[in-house]
Amino acid sequence: MSAYSNQVKAYLERYQSEIAGEDGLIDPHAVAEWAYKNGLHKPSLKTVIDAIAADIAQVFREEYRTDSLGQRYRAKHAVRSKQGNKTMSLWADMDDSRAPQEHFVRSFAQRRQQIVGDCFQLKTDVDVYNNKHPSQQPIQIPLDFTYDVEELQIPFMRKAA
Repeated sequence: MSAYSNQVKAYLERYQSEIAGEDGLIDPHAVAEWAYKNGLHKPSLKTVIDAIAADIAQVFREEYRTDSLGQRYRAKHAVRSKQGNKTMSLWADMDDSRAPQEHFVRSFAQRRQQIVGDCFQLKTDVDVYNNKHPSQQPIQIPLDFTYDVEELQIPFMRKAA
């Protein structure tokens, strides 16, 4: 764990002992505001730029358009790559004819891998929960999304025909 992560963990523990409610729920924004006001977290220029870049990426993620069949699609897609020891994301717009197809091939493959990773972690979390609570009915989480996706595509299949 990095020194920064250790610093955050330390003031998070202090926040939990001084401020957090009885329910154990933690709002990261409330912790950040508390840490900033108490001089425990002083953002650097890099941190400020990273925050602004994260806001820009969020705007990119939230931009949707509708095609001629009425399908709502995400307009901008990212590819994450490493350059030296730095990870960066480059974005491209699906409607920009200058954007190379290879960018979208990589973006879609990376998003699929994220979904696989999320499913693996969800299954692990459910398995651990079920193991920790053997007297309760086990929670079942199906991970085959074939029918879910097909059902969502039905209205658009009718329009294309």
